[in-house]
Amino acid sequence: MAELEGRNTHKVYENDTIGEVRIADEVVAIIAGLAATEVEGVDSMAGNITNEWVSKLGMKNLSKGVKVDVTDEHVSVDLSLNIKYGFNIPDVCAKVQDRVKSAIENMTGLTVLDVNVKIAGVNLDEEK
Repeated sequence: MAELEGRNTHKVYENDTIGEVRIADEVVAIIAGLAATEVEGVDSMAGNITNEWVSKLGMKNLSKGVKVDVTDEHVSVDLSLNIKYGFNIPDVCAKVQDRVKSAIENMTGLTVLDVNVKIAGVNLDEEK
């Protein structure tokens, strides 16, 4: 558990005879980001200027464009997405919200209170 020291973590399970399970907030953010990008119509996660520089420097940032607020057993998620041109934005966002909520709840056992989606851009590139 030394690698989790200094990071914001939450206990999701404890068994007096075996031990406890703790999940770092970054893990919840990564789950949310991966689930969102699996939805058809989502081009990519959108990040802030810092995240853009981190990705340009070649460092991997799997939680780019995701902010999670984890308290006790509840999670609130804020996502910034780039959408592919030609897709219905409300439909894509509803699918993202469902997918992210299901992924977090199934993988962590935490209850997702809300999934807020912000469309930061539209990708106009056509695939060839």
